[in-house]
Amino acid sequence: MGMDFDAFTLLASTADLADEPAAREHADGLEFRMDLADEPLEALAGYDGELPILATNRPTWEGGEFEGDDADRFDELAAATEVEAVRAIDVELESLRAGDADVVLETARDHDVAVVASAHDFEGTPDEIEMLETLSDACSYADVGKLAVTAHSREETLGLLAVTHRLTADGKTVATMAMGKAGSHTRAVAPVYGSKIGYAPVDPADATAPGQYDLETLSRLVAQLE
Repeated sequence: MGMDFDAFTLLASTADLADEPAAREHADGLEFRMDLADEPLEALAGYDGELPILATNRPTWEGGEFEGDDADRFDELAAATEVEAVRAIDVELESLRAGDADVVLETARDHDVAVVASAHDFEGTPDEIEMLETLSDACSYADVGKLAVTAHSREETLGLLAVTHRLTADGKTVATMAMGKAGSHTRAVAPVYGSKIGYAPVDPADATAPGQYDLETLSRLVAQLE
């Protein structure tokens, strides 16, 4: 059964599944960064934790560390969908648009694994029209459309929150956040406007994106804002 994103889902981002016991108190699941792990498929095969997993295998061209051929990357991700604990996968919107991820999408559907279509802007925050188009496109390919932008001022985050609210009101399932110091508060605030996924490391030193709160802090902030 795929991961349920009807309500806000807080994921502990990690490259080490041994972090799972420490994440249980505050997380709804794990985001397993396969691209940051030494033997990701072996780690998944040996996983015996309680939390469901969203598997991410991010390439270098989208801010990750997988440096090989994209076909090999998707083969690994497809293999991950066969693991019972893996209830969702993340696939870059760019790959979906190009048709490069068709095989892994088919495998995910066969195993009832949810798909998150993600897009990242590590330079800045696009205007509202572009963000709306990107997220709408992502939602057309997947169960969840995810957009992470980089904010250089708090004013830039307002458009992201507006787009989040608008698409949620239209019945779309989205996950949004602004990276960087100026956008860090959106990780706690975006769920108020409808964002359905949050990401945080158990240990602040293990952050996988700029501006991330640690898991306990984000869990507390989201709960208080609710």
